[in-house]
Amino acid sequence: MNLSKELQWRGFVNQTTYKDIQAVDNEPITFYFGVDPSASSMTIGNLAAVMMVRKFMRAGHRAVILIGGATGLIGDPDGKATERELKSVEQVQSYKESIVAQYRHLFGDMDFEVVDNFDWFKDIHYLEFLRDIGKHVPMRQMMGREFVQSRLSEEGAGISYAEFSYVLIQAYDFLHLNQNHGVSLQLCGSDQWGNSIAGVDLIRRITGNEAHVWSIPLVVNKTTGVKFGKSEDGAIWLDPVLTSPFKFYQFWLNSDDEGVEDYLKIYTELDKAFLDELMAEFRLRPFERKAQKTLAYEVTKLVHGSDRAEEVVKVTDVLFGKGAFLELSDAEKELLVKELGMVEASGDQLEDLVAAGLASSKSEARTFVQSGAVSVNGVKLASPDERRYVSGLNLLKRGKNSFAMIAQAN
Repeated sequence: MNLSKELQWRGFVNQTTYKDIQAVDNEPITFYFGVDPSASSMTIGNLAAVMMVRKFMRAGHRAVILIGGATGLIGDPDGKATERELKSVEQVQSYKESIVAQYRHLFGDMDFEVVDNFDWFKDIHYLEFLRDIGKHVPMRQMMGREFVQSRLSEEGAGISYAEFSYVLIQAYDFLHLNQNHGVSLQLCGSDQWGNSIAGVDLIRRITGNEAHVWSIPLVVNKTTGVKFGKSEDGAIWLDPVLTSPFKFYQFWLNSDDEGVEDYLKIYTELDKAFLDELMAEFRLRPFERKAQKTLAYEVTKLVHGSDRAEEVVKVTDVLFGKGAFLELSDAEKELLVKELGMVEASGDQLEDLVAAGLASSKSEARTFVQSGAVSVNGVKLASPDERRYVSGLNLLKRGKNSFAMIAQAN
Protein backbone atom coordinates (compact mmCIF):
# COMPACT_ATOMS: atom_id res chain seq x y z
CA MET A 1 0.00 0.00 0.00
CA ASN A 2 1.53 3.34 -0.99
CA LEU A 3 1.63 6.25 1.43
CA SER A 4 -1.39 8.22 0.19
CA LYS A 5 -3.62 5.13 0.28
CA GLU A 6 -2.40 4.16 3.72
CA LEU A 7 -2.95 7.68 5.05
CA GLN A 8 -6.51 7.57 3.71
CA TRP A 9 -7.15 4.10 5.15
CA ARG A 10 -5.82 5.07 8.57
CA GLY A 11 -7.82 8.31 8.70
CA PHE A 12 -4.85 10.67 8.44
CA VAL A 13 -6.30 12.87 5.70
CA ASN A 14 -8.16 16.03 6.69
CA GLN A 15 -7.27 19.20 4.77
CA THR A 16 -4.33 19.57 2.41
CA THR A 17 -3.09 22.10 -0.12
CA TYR A 18 -2.06 19.32 -2.51
CA LYS A 19 -4.42 19.10 -5.49
CA ASP A 20 -3.64 15.39 -5.66
CA ILE A 21 -2.69 13.58 -2.46
CA GLN A 22 -0.63 11.14 -4.50
CA ALA A 23 2.04 13.87 -4.52
CA VAL A 24 3.35 12.31 -1.29
CA ASP A 25 3.97 9.03 -3.13
CA ASN A 26 6.62 10.53 -5.39
CA GLU A 27 10.02 12.11 -4.63
CA PRO A 28 11.21 12.43 -1.01
CA ILE A 29 9.83 15.53 0.72
CA THR A 30 11.42 17.44 3.57
CA PHE A 31 8.60 18.23 6.00
CA TYR A 32 8.27 19.65 9.46
CA PHE A 33 6.00 19.02 12.38
CA GLY A 34 5.92 21.43 15.31
CA VAL A 35 4.86 21.26 18.93
CA ASP A 36 4.90 23.96 21.59
CA PRO A 37 6.33 22.96 24.97
CA SER A 38 3.23 24.06 26.89
CA ALA A 39 3.50 21.14 29.33
CA SER A 40 6.12 18.66 30.49
CA SER A 41 4.61 15.88 28.38
CA MET A 42 2.64 15.19 25.26
CA THR A 43 -0.82 13.61 25.44
CA ILE A 44 -2.45 10.93 23.33
CA GLY A 45 -3.94 13.77 21.29
CA ASN A 46 -0.38 14.64 20.24
CA LEU A 47 0.34 10.94 19.75
CA ALA A 48 -2.16 10.70 16.88
CA ALA A 49 -0.15 13.27 14.90
CA VAL A 50 3.10 11.53 15.88
CA MET A 51 1.77 8.33 14.32
CA MET A 52 1.06 10.20 11.08
CA VAL A 53 4.59 11.65 11.14
CA ARG A 54 5.98 8.12 11.55
CA LYS A 55 4.17 7.08 8.37
CA PHE A 56 5.77 9.90 6.38
CA MET A 57 9.17 8.98 7.78
CA ARG A 58 8.77 5.28 6.97
CA ALA A 59 7.84 6.26 3.40
CA GLY A 60 11.23 7.90 2.97
CA HIS A 61 10.38 11.53 3.63
CA ARG A 62 12.79 13.62 5.72
CA ALA A 63 11.48 14.88 9.07
CA VAL A 64 12.31 18.11 10.86
CA ILE A 65 10.73 18.25 14.33
CA LEU A 66 10.30 21.80 15.61
CA ILE A 67 10.15 22.39 19.35
CA GLY A 68 8.63 25.82 19.89
CA GLY A 69 10.94 27.42 22.41
CA ALA A 70 9.84 30.84 21.09
CA THR A 71 6.16 30.16 20.39
CA GLY A 72 5.95 28.33 23.72
CA LEU A 73 6.76 31.60 25.47
CA ILE A 74 3.63 33.15 23.90
CA GLY A 75 1.16 30.28 23.58
CA ASP A 76 -1.17 29.54 20.70
CA PRO A 77 -4.45 31.43 21.27
CA ASP A 78 -6.45 29.39 18.75
CA GLY A 79 -9.32 27.61 20.49
CA LYS A 80 -8.75 29.50 23.75
CA ALA A 81 -11.46 31.79 25.11
CA THR A 82 -9.05 33.72 27.33
CA GLU A 83 -5.36 34.61 27.46
CA ARG A 84 -2.97 31.81 28.32
CA GLU A 85 -0.88 32.10 31.46
CA LEU A 86 2.68 32.79 30.36
CA LYS A 87 5.31 30.16 31.14
CA SER A 88 8.73 31.17 32.42
CA VAL A 89 11.83 30.70 30.29
CA GLU A 90 12.98 28.03 32.75
CA GLN A 91 9.68 26.15 32.52
CA VAL A 92 9.73 26.20 28.73
CA GLN A 93 13.32 24.94 28.68
CA SER A 94 12.43 22.06 31.00
CA TYR A 95 9.37 21.18 28.94
CA LYS A 96 11.43 21.24 25.73
CA GLU A 97 13.88 18.69 27.09
CA SER A 98 11.09 16.35 28.22
CA ILE A 99 9.21 16.50 24.93
CA VAL A 100 12.33 16.00 22.80
CA ALA A 101 13.07 12.89 24.88
CA GLN A 102 9.56 11.60 24.14
CA TYR A 103 10.04 12.15 20.41
CA ARG A 104 13.35 10.30 20.46
CA HIS A 105 11.65 7.37 22.19
CA LEU A 106 8.63 7.33 19.86
CA PHE A 107 10.69 7.56 16.68
CA GLY A 108 13.21 4.98 17.83
CA ASP A 109 15.95 4.42 15.29
CA MET A 110 14.29 6.52 12.57
CA ASP A 111 16.34 9.50 11.39
CA PHE A 112 15.05 13.03 12.07
CA GLU A 113 16.32 16.50 12.90
CA VAL A 114 15.23 18.56 15.93
CA VAL A 115 15.14 22.36 15.69
CA ASP A 116 14.06 25.05 18.16
CA ASN A 117 12.51 28.27 16.86
CA PHE A 118 13.99 30.15 19.82
CA ASP A 119 17.36 29.73 18.08
CA TRP A 120 16.35 32.03 15.23
CA PHE A 121 13.95 34.33 17.04
CA LYS A 122 16.30 35.27 19.88
CA ASP A 123 18.47 37.35 17.53
CA ILE A 124 15.72 38.96 15.42
CA HIS A 125 15.30 42.69 15.96
CA TYR A 126 11.79 44.08 16.18
CA LEU A 127 12.10 46.66 13.36
CA GLU A 128 13.83 44.12 11.14
CA PHE A 129 11.00 41.63 11.70
CA LEU A 130 8.28 44.21 10.97
CA ARG A 131 10.03 45.46 7.84
CA ASP A 132 11.11 42.13 6.35
CA ILE A 133 8.24 39.89 7.49
CA GLY A 134 5.30 41.90 8.85
CA LYS A 135 5.17 43.97 5.66
CA HIS A 136 4.15 40.84 3.73
CA VAL A 137 1.32 39.73 6.02
CA PRO A 138 -2.15 41.21 5.24
CA MET A 139 -4.10 42.37 8.30
CA ARG A 140 -7.29 41.06 6.69
CA GLN A 141 -5.79 37.55 6.83
CA MET A 142 -5.02 37.86 10.54
CA MET A 143 -8.26 39.61 11.49
CA GLY A 144 -10.33 37.04 9.63
CA ARG A 145 -9.30 34.19 11.91
CA GLU A 146 -12.30 32.76 13.78
CA PHE A 147 -10.65 32.84 17.19
CA VAL A 148 -9.69 36.51 16.72
CA GLN A 149 -13.26 37.44 15.82
CA SER A 150 -14.53 35.49 18.82
CA ARG A 151 -12.10 37.11 21.26
CA LEU A 152 -12.86 40.61 19.88
CA SER A 153 -16.65 40.21 19.98
CA GLU A 154 -18.76 41.85 22.68
CA GLU A 155 -18.88 38.56 24.60
CA GLY A 156 -15.18 37.86 24.06
CA ALA A 157 -12.38 38.31 26.58
CA GLY A 158 -10.21 40.31 24.18
CA ILE A 159 -6.79 39.40 22.87
CA SER A 160 -3.33 40.76 23.52
CA TYR A 161 -0.94 41.87 20.80
CA ALA A 162 1.33 38.97 21.80
CA GLU A 163 -1.29 36.29 21.18
CA PHE A 164 -2.60 38.09 18.09
CA SER A 165 0.93 37.91 16.66
CA TYR A 166 1.29 34.17 17.25
CA VAL A 167 0.20 33.30 13.70
CA LEU A 168 2.89 35.60 12.31
CA ILE A 169 5.56 33.91 14.41
CA GLN A 170 4.51 30.44 13.27
CA ALA A 171 4.30 31.57 9.65
CA TYR A 172 7.89 32.77 9.90
CA ASP A 173 8.92 29.36 11.23
CA PHE A 174 7.74 27.79 7.98
CA LEU A 175 9.56 30.46 5.95
CA HIS A 176 12.79 29.98 7.92
CA LEU A 177 12.69 26.21 7.54
CA ASN A 178 11.89 26.52 3.85
CA GLN A 179 14.87 28.78 3.25
CA ASN A 180 17.37 27.09 5.57
CA HIS A 181 16.34 23.42 5.72
CA GLY A 182 14.58 22.85 2.40
CA VAL A 183 11.22 22.22 4.10
CA SER A 184 8.29 22.33 1.66
CA LEU A 185 5.55 20.64 3.69
CA GLN A 186 4.09 21.17 7.15
CA LEU A 187 2.23 18.36 8.89
CA CYS A 188 -0.16 19.55 11.57
CA GLY A 189 -3.28 18.93 13.58
CA SER A 190 -6.57 20.24 12.21
CA ASP A 191 -6.48 23.09 14.75
CA GLN A 192 -3.26 24.41 13.16
CA TRP A 193 -4.60 24.72 9.62
CA GLY A 194 -4.97 28.51 9.72
CA ASN A 195 -1.49 29.09 11.15
CA SER A 196 0.02 26.71 8.60
CA ILE A 197 -1.72 28.32 5.62
CA ALA A 198 -0.33 31.68 6.77
CA GLY A 199 3.14 30.13 6.42
CA VAL A 200 2.40 28.90 2.90
CA ASP A 201 1.24 32.40 1.93
CA LEU A 202 4.28 34.07 3.49
CA ILE A 203 6.67 31.73 1.65
CA ARG A 204 4.94 32.46 -1.64
CA ARG A 205 4.99 36.23 -1.12
CA ILE A 206 8.66 36.45 -0.10
CA THR A 207 10.36 33.67 -2.04
CA GLY A 208 7.91 32.56 -4.70
CA ASN A 209 8.45 28.97 -3.54
CA GLU A 210 5.63 26.46 -3.45
CA ALA A 211 4.86 25.00 -0.02
CA HIS A 212 2.13 22.73 1.26
CA VAL A 213 0.19 21.72 4.37
CA TRP A 214 -1.24 18.34 5.38
CA SER A 215 -3.46 18.16 8.46
CA ILE A 216 -4.78 15.24 10.49
CA PRO A 217 -8.45 15.21 11.52
CA LEU A 218 -9.45 15.66 15.15
CA VAL A 219 -9.92 12.22 16.74
CA VAL A 220 -13.46 12.03 18.13
CA ASN A 221 -15.11 9.51 20.44
CA LYS A 222 -17.98 8.31 18.25
CA THR A 223 -20.06 7.30 21.24
CA THR A 224 -19.96 10.68 22.98
CA GLY A 225 -19.13 12.95 20.05
CA VAL A 226 -16.42 14.74 22.05
CA LYS A 227 -12.67 15.02 21.50
CA PHE A 228 -10.95 11.71 22.16
CA GLY A 229 -8.19 11.48 24.73
CA LYS A 230 -9.49 12.37 28.18
CA SER A 231 -10.57 10.29 31.14
CA GLU A 232 -12.46 11.23 34.29
CA ASP A 233 -9.10 12.23 35.75
CA GLY A 234 -8.28 14.53 32.82
CA ALA A 235 -5.79 14.24 29.97
CA ILE A 236 -4.02 10.97 29.20
CA TRP A 237 -0.31 11.83 29.23
CA LEU A 238 2.60 9.95 27.69
CA ASP A 239 4.74 10.63 30.77
CA PRO A 240 4.41 7.64 33.18
CA VAL A 241 4.60 10.00 36.16
CA LEU A 242 1.55 11.96 34.99
CA THR A 243 -0.43 8.94 33.74
CA SER A 244 0.84 5.62 35.06
CA PRO A 245 1.31 2.79 32.53
CA PHE A 246 -1.46 0.91 34.35
CA LYS A 247 -3.96 3.77 33.93
CA PHE A 248 -2.71 4.32 30.38
CA TYR A 249 -3.43 0.68 29.53
CA GLN A 250 -6.84 0.79 31.23
CA PHE A 251 -7.83 3.86 29.20
CA TRP A 252 -7.31 2.02 25.93
CA LEU A 253 -8.85 -1.18 27.29
CA ASN A 254 -12.05 0.76 27.98
CA SER A 255 -12.28 2.14 24.42
CA ASP A 256 -15.77 2.28 22.95
CA ASP A 257 -16.80 -0.51 20.57
CA GLU A 258 -17.85 1.93 17.87
CA GLY A 259 -14.50 3.70 17.69
CA VAL A 260 -11.99 0.94 18.45
CA GLU A 261 -11.29 0.14 14.79
CA ASP A 262 -10.46 3.79 14.10
CA TYR A 263 -8.17 3.92 17.14
CA LEU A 264 -6.36 0.77 15.99
CA LYS A 265 -5.72 2.34 12.59
CA ILE A 266 -4.52 5.63 14.06
CA TYR A 267 -2.56 4.56 17.11
CA THR A 268 -0.91 1.31 15.97
CA GLU A 269 1.08 0.18 12.95
CA LEU A 270 -0.73 -3.15 12.61
CA ASP A 271 -1.35 -3.79 8.92
CA LYS A 272 -4.68 -3.94 7.10
CA ALA A 273 -4.79 -7.73 6.74
CA PHE A 274 -4.23 -8.23 10.47
CA LEU A 275 -6.77 -5.58 11.46
CA ASP A 276 -9.41 -6.90 9.05
CA GLU A 277 -9.10 -10.35 10.63
CA LEU A 278 -9.07 -8.90 14.15
CA MET A 279 -12.21 -6.83 13.55
CA ALA A 280 -14.00 -9.80 11.99
CA GLU A 281 -13.35 -11.77 15.18
CA PHE A 282 -14.38 -8.79 17.30
CA ARG A 283 -17.72 -8.41 15.53
CA LEU A 284 -18.48 -12.09 16.10
CA ARG A 285 -17.56 -11.99 19.80
CA PRO A 286 -17.46 -8.35 20.97
CA PHE A 287 -17.82 -9.42 24.61
CA GLU A 288 -14.27 -10.84 24.49
CA ARG A 289 -13.01 -7.29 23.73
CA LYS A 290 -10.09 -8.65 21.70
CA ALA A 291 -9.88 -5.42 19.68
CA GLN A 292 -9.57 -3.31 22.83
CA LYS A 293 -7.01 -5.68 24.35
CA THR A 294 -4.89 -5.55 21.19
CA LEU A 295 -5.15 -1.76 21.06
CA ALA A 296 -4.25 -1.34 24.74
CA TYR A 297 -1.24 -3.63 24.49
CA GLU A 298 0.13 -2.14 21.25
CA VAL A 299 -0.13 1.51 22.35
CA THR A 300 1.25 0.80 25.83
CA LYS A 301 4.16 -1.10 24.23
CA LEU A 302 4.87 1.83 21.90
CA VAL A 303 4.82 4.47 24.64
CA HIS A 304 6.16 2.57 27.66
CA GLY A 305 8.03 -0.40 26.20
CA SER A 306 7.22 -4.10 25.86
CA ASP A 307 8.32 -5.05 29.40
CA ARG A 308 5.97 -2.56 31.04
CA ALA A 309 3.16 -3.50 28.65
CA GLU A 310 3.51 -7.19 29.55
CA GLU A 311 3.51 -6.24 33.23
CA VAL A 312 0.28 -4.26 33.11
CA VAL A 313 -1.44 -6.94 31.02
CA LYS A 314 -0.55 -9.55 33.64
CA VAL A 315 -1.65 -7.36 36.53
CA THR A 316 -4.94 -6.50 34.79
CA ASP A 317 -5.65 -10.18 34.17
CA VAL A 318 -5.15 -10.87 37.87
CA LEU A 319 -7.54 -8.11 38.89
CA PHE A 320 -10.26 -9.51 36.69
CA GLY A 321 -9.87 -13.14 37.62
CA LYS A 322 -7.67 -14.43 34.79
CA GLY A 323 -4.48 -14.91 36.77
CA ALA A 324 -3.22 -15.77 40.26
CA PHE A 325 -2.31 -12.83 42.47
CA LEU A 326 0.15 -14.84 44.54
CA GLU A 327 2.11 -15.69 41.37
CA LEU A 328 2.83 -12.04 40.63
CA SER A 329 6.39 -10.81 41.13
CA ASP A 330 7.19 -8.34 43.90
CA ALA A 331 7.50 -5.56 41.29
CA GLU A 332 4.07 -6.40 39.86
CA LYS A 333 2.52 -6.37 43.33
CA GLU A 334 4.13 -3.00 44.04
CA LEU A 335 2.61 -1.70 40.81
CA LEU A 336 -0.81 -2.55 42.28
CA VAL A 337 0.10 -0.81 45.54
CA LYS A 338 0.83 2.38 43.59
CA GLU A 339 -2.52 2.15 41.80
CA LEU A 340 -4.79 0.89 44.58
CA GLY A 341 -3.11 2.15 47.72
CA MET A 342 -2.45 -0.08 50.71
CA VAL A 343 -4.10 -0.76 54.07
CA GLU A 344 -2.38 -2.46 57.00
CA ALA A 345 -4.23 -5.60 58.09
CA SER A 346 -6.13 -4.98 61.33
CA GLY A 347 -6.84 -8.55 62.37
CA ASP A 348 -10.48 -8.17 61.32
CA GLN A 349 -11.17 -8.56 57.58
CA LEU A 350 -14.50 -6.76 57.93
CA GLU A 351 -12.70 -3.74 59.36
CA ASP A 352 -10.20 -3.98 56.50
CA LEU A 353 -13.04 -3.78 53.97
CA VAL A 354 -14.22 -0.57 55.65
CA ALA A 355 -10.71 0.89 55.98
CA ALA A 356 -10.06 0.18 52.30
CA GLY A 357 -13.27 1.91 51.24
CA LEU A 358 -14.86 -1.29 49.96
CA ALA A 359 -17.70 -1.10 52.49
CA SER A 360 -19.27 1.75 54.45
CA SER A 361 -19.62 -0.22 57.70
CA LYS A 362 -18.82 -3.58 59.26
CA SER A 363 -22.42 -4.64 58.87
CA GLU A 364 -22.34 -3.84 55.15
CA ALA A 365 -18.99 -5.63 54.87
CA ARG A 366 -20.55 -8.71 56.54
CA THR A 367 -23.41 -8.63 54.04
CA PHE A 368 -20.95 -8.46 51.13
CA VAL A 369 -19.04 -11.48 52.44
CA GLN A 370 -22.19 -13.50 53.10
CA SER A 371 -23.41 -12.81 49.55
CA GLY A 372 -20.15 -14.14 48.08
CA ALA A 373 -18.99 -10.76 46.81
CA VAL A 374 -15.63 -10.63 48.62
CA SER A 375 -12.44 -12.48 47.76
CA VAL A 376 -8.86 -12.52 49.05
CA ASN A 377 -6.10 -13.33 46.58
CA GLY A 378 -8.68 -14.61 44.11
CA VAL A 379 -10.52 -16.93 46.52
CA LYS A 380 -14.00 -16.03 47.77
CA LEU A 381 -14.48 -15.74 51.52
CA ALA A 382 -16.94 -18.38 52.70
CA SER A 383 -17.77 -16.57 55.95
CA PRO A 384 -16.98 -13.28 57.75
CA ASP A 385 -14.70 -15.15 60.16
CA GLU A 386 -12.58 -16.88 57.53
CA ARG A 387 -8.95 -15.73 57.34
CA ARG A 388 -7.16 -15.94 54.01
CA TYR A 389 -4.34 -13.39 54.26
CA VAL A 390 -0.79 -14.54 53.63
CA SER A 391 2.30 -12.81 54.96
CA GLY A 392 3.08 -9.71 52.91
CA LEU A 393 0.78 -8.20 50.28
CA ASN A 394 -2.75 -9.44 49.64
CA LEU A 395 -5.42 -8.49 47.09
CA LEU A 396 -8.82 -7.78 48.61
CA LYS A 397 -11.66 -7.58 46.09
CA ARG A 398 -15.34 -6.72 46.38
CA GLY A 399 -17.58 -7.26 43.39
CA LYS A 400 -16.10 -6.97 39.90
CA ASN A 401 -14.30 -3.63 40.02
CA SER A 402 -13.46 -2.70 43.61
CA PHE A 403 -9.97 -3.57 44.89
CA ALA A 404 -7.53 -2.86 47.70
CA MET A 405 -4.10 -4.02 48.73
CA ILE A 406 -3.76 -5.34 52.28
CA ALA A 407 -0.38 -5.69 53.99
CA GLN A 408 -0.20 -8.53 56.51
CA ALA A 409 2.71 -8.45 58.95
CA ASN A 410 4.82 -11.62 59.31
